[in-house]
Amino acid sequence: MKISVEHLNFFYGAKRALTDISMEMRANTVTAFIGPSGCGKSTFLRTLNRMNDIIPGTRVEGSVRIDGQDLYAPGTDAVLLRRKVGMVFQKSNPFPKSIFENVAYGLRINGMAKGRELAAQVEASLKSAALWDEVKDRLHEPAMALSGGQQQRLCIARALAVRPEVLLMDEPASALDPMATQRIEELIYVLKKDYTIVIVTHNMQQAARVSDTTAFFWLGKMVEHGPTPSMFTSPAEKLTEDYITGRFG
Repeated sequence: MKISVEHLNFFYGAKRALTDISMEMRANTVTAFIGPSGCGKSTFLRTLNRMNDIIPGTRVEGSVRIDGQDLYAPGTDAVLLRRKVGMVFQKSNPFPKSIFENVAYGLRINGMAKGRELAAQVEASLKSAALWDEVKDRLHEPAMALSGGQQQRLCIARALAVRPEVLLMDEPASALDPMATQRIEELIYVLKKDYTIVIVTHNMQQAARVSDTTAFFWLGKMVEHGPTPSMFTSPAEKLTEDYITGRFG
């Protein structure tokens, strides 16, 4: 398994935010987390690259392994981990730099490329994010001049540039219009050939369209998870069925 989580509990200070979560995610698949606001989806997503570490007073019990390596074992390098596990946030957050420099940034600070090789890797990343054709003649213009959907694909290109193996996406299309959302969904489908993708979404139709596996969260617990088609047509738990059919949430 690419990602293996066992008996994970997570605390913000004294408050328990996640309770006894265990699941596995295969390589080159898309796993979607669904559930109402505040149910722990994003908190769980951020345990997969230790982004919660930057919040004071947080604590983790249990294990999260990627390729068998325990992320929370003593001596684990969180910086190296985050290079392996890229992240795209709900609100696109390009740096106040040019389009080119946004993608080149991670390559530069990690000493991964320079000169011609740097330019080639920036191009490859923009192509992977389905953005190259739209920006190839304006690479040195400010990233902030791009549309919302283009900015989000730029953030995906930036995450891909350092060659991660896992890509975490926290509601990547929630702020976008339907056309831009469709572009992101098509991109996710293409990217899973090369990456293991985990996506948090409020949009159940989106989860049904893009994911191979769906996990339903409720009050910090994972109620159930399984292949997306069966989760949406014949969930095992009544709570899942009630949420998917719109009875609450």
